[in-house]
Amino acid sequence: MAEEKKHTYDESKIKTLSSLEHIRLRTGMYIGRLGDGTHFDDGIYVLMKEVLDNTIDEFIMGHGKEVQISLEGNVIQVRDYGRGIPLGKIVDCVSTINTGAKYNDEVFQFSVGLNGVGTKAVNALSKDFLVRSHRDGEFAEATFSRGKLKGEKKGKAANEPNGTYVRFEPDPEIFKKFEFNQEYIEKRLRHYSYLNTGLKLLYNGQTIQSRHGLLDLVMEDLKVDGAEPIYPPLHYTSKTLEFCFTHTNSRYGETFFSFVNGQFTGDGGTHLSAFREGLLKAVNEYSKGGYEGDDVRESMIGAVAIRLKDPIFESQTKNKLGNTEIRSELVNKVREELLHFFNRNKDIAEKILSKVEDTKQLRKELQDVKKLARERAKAITIRIPQLKDCKVHFNKEKEKGKGSMVFICEGQSASGSITSCRDVNTQAVFTLKGKPLNVWDLKRDIVYKNDEMYNLMRALDVEDNIDGLRYDKVILATDADVDGLHIRNLLITYFYKFFEQLVHEEHLYVLETPLFRVRNKEKTIYCYSEAERDGAIKTLGGKPEITRFKGLGEISPSEMKQFIGKDMRVNKVEYASKVDAAGILSFYMGKNTPERKDYIMGNLVVPVED
Repeated sequence: MAEEKKHTYDESKIKTLSSLEHIRLRTGMYIGRLGDGTHFDDGIYVLMKEVLDNTIDEFIMGHGKEVQISLEGNVIQVRDYGRGIPLGKIVDCVSTINTGAKYNDEVFQFSVGLNGVGTKAVNALSKDFLVRSHRDGEFAEATFSRGKLKGEKKGKAANEPNGTYVRFEPDPEIFKKFEFNQEYIEKRLRHYSYLNTGLKLLYNGQTIQSRHGLLDLVMEDLKVDGAEPIYPPLHYTSKTLEFCFTHTNSRYGETFFSFVNGQFTGDGGTHLSAFREGLLKAVNEYSKGGYEGDDVRESMIGAVAIRLKDPIFESQTKNKLGNTEIRSELVNKVREELLHFFNRNKDIAEKILSKVEDTKQLRKELQDVKKLARERAKAITIRIPQLKDCKVHFNKEKEKGKGSMVFICEGQSASGSITSCRDVNTQAVFTLKGKPLNVWDLKRDIVYKNDEMYNLMRALDVEDNIDGLRYDKVILATDADVDGLHIRNLLITYFYKFFEQLVHEEHLYVLETPLFRVRNKEKTIYCYSEAERDGAIKTLGGKPEITRFKGLGEISPSEMKQFIGKDMRVNKVEYASKVDAAGILSFYMGKNTPERKDYIMGNLVVPVED
């Protein structure tokens, strides 16, 4: 018997990476997710953001009111009219970690880029990168490829105003297949404009500018959602704090944007929680009531932005603020300003209190509905009739049950096929009875009044929050036809509206099953698209047998076992903010039937006969 090979752990195994090597090897540490451009937070947009952050820092310090941005193919160009990088430091500022002026309060007081990493990461992760600085009639330029310096230039440029120009192309070796989404770029630029009143952004021929800051952001979101504000948005602004909010009658839950030094903090942080606390204190003090935070913020849309000298973010991508020392002062500031506003605008204050009181009463009514639903369920059965459970369950707190899953199936035939071949230890099956309700325009009490919705919630154990979620993956297993896609969209709407955190924490998936089976006497190939089917026909040659699976029920248990086993294909349902998703779901799942019909008819693709 051959002697087992031993791996030695000695000095030769210790490696020291250069900063460039580390960025390219551990990309996620610097820009978060890689992605392919289909998600707002994908890496290519973070690269663009890091370059733009520097131009915004210049504007904040009073230098340069215009930034020019262009996208041609995969090449981004950014030109600001700030002070320009000091000419003798241009190479260091874009290639040497922990180099920059952001450490100097005399030069940058409210900077986003604090760690001297951002532009260096862009350089390291770009196929080609060029930086040029203009200062007082002179310029310096440096070109790089994948972070390595290729050349430098210096000279006179008498007619060029001061500022910095950057051009880069994301490296396909890192990002593989990707494509920029114009809507995501424009959304980021609008965020910059809302947070920097007076800044003019010129992007591919269009001007993006805001005159009213966060008020413009709130009004745009109201427009996207088709929601009517109950009162004109309340807007406060100072040098270091800005907030704006209103209530609507058509929105479920709350939607809040939060920003620090112009950076969108998608996961909130101290500033957002402090604003919420200050808002609650002001409402309770003015009303002499005892409302809960959920009562006050239900159906509210708002935004809060602060400027801070030394922000502490939880990651390089700056999604969450961690400065706890600012909390008390910020809570009191929000409380004081809102109390001043309420006392000066008693008509608006009364509208707010009326809305809050309505929400409180609805919450009490919902508690009664919950109680009845639980008693009804207990009286019928202690089990959930639609659920074929598994033995291993997910426990997030104890970090157990990773890989456990529940398939949500349409009808008995599909669930029967999966049930008969599943792994009973880790795979559960929940069977739907007909099409689920479209819940987009319904209130939360429908979850308790509708048996289907209630049993599904009970099966997952997510009534109050997702801490009790019993399965690591919730997998939608619907037919790949029009009806199946409709059911899938109805379920996604259900989860997104009432159990958003389940989507946010990446527990919701869609099962992929083959559309075609192509086989001859020697070989069988399962195909997930028409292109794969055509390739399989060429591979097998001759005239192979081709089967089109119209539904999951047509797939035999022996075949289905392959598709829910170790080679199972699932697509994660990506999380989008309420603002992004609300507009889409309102259009496709809302009550605007005439507009939706016009859209469908205007975009109908008629197949061409051969």
